[in-house]
Amino acid sequence: MDAYRIQGSVPMGREVQVFSIDLVAENNDDATHRIYSIIGSRHKVNRRVVNIESCKKIDPRESKEPQVINHFRELIASSEPLSVNEEE
Repeated sequence: MDAYRIQGSVPMGREVQVFSIDLVAENNDDATHRIYSIIGSRHKVNRRVVNIESCKKIDPRESKEPQVINHFRELIASSEPLSVNEEE
């Protein structure tokens, strides 16, 4: 399992809501399907209206999502902090 950051947008009436969600998934396809499920259940929108702009693997230490932090807590605790050069 890896950490992924998915960015995209969803039309909400007259406005477009931009989102960026970090989650734990097996691969890119799994992460994409999880986002469709999450956005659909939260906002009652169909998969076809969810526009995913990017889906990339991230270092779990970069995430602020509680689910990602919990899943990788042992890795985060055992690793050294990110340096300024690694964050860029």
